Amino acid sequence: MKHVGLLVRLEAKPGKEQAVRDFLTGALPLAQQEPATTTWYALQLAPATFGIFDTFPDEAGRQAHLNGPIAAALMAQAADLLAVEPVIEQVAILGVIKQIGQNLRLGLTATLFFCLAS
Repeated sequence: MKHVGLLVRLEAKPGKEQAVRDFLTGALPLAQQEPATTTWYALQLAPATFGIFDTFPDEAGRQAHLNGPIAAALMAQAADLLAVEPVIEQVAILGVIKQIGQNLRLGLTATLFFCLAS
């Protein structure tokens, strides 16, 4: 199966950093409703630099996302929030690692430590 993604870089206008942060955190429920969005990350790279990284099982999923509500809302607010146009790069996913059960292992370790310390 082919896996594809998007890497989007956003530069906030001075004084609009919190508004961009709010936009990104507010977009999470929309991303969760997209059946073809496998993963979706909102990032802050620097005080005024933000990003989105998301993945899809195929090109149809990526295109559905690009034509979906998050992209539409971003483009509608871009002139007000962003210093420059968003940089949207279409990427191919070459490798993935998933750490299933990592939180369970950490929880068991913390519980064991607590029991030993008591």
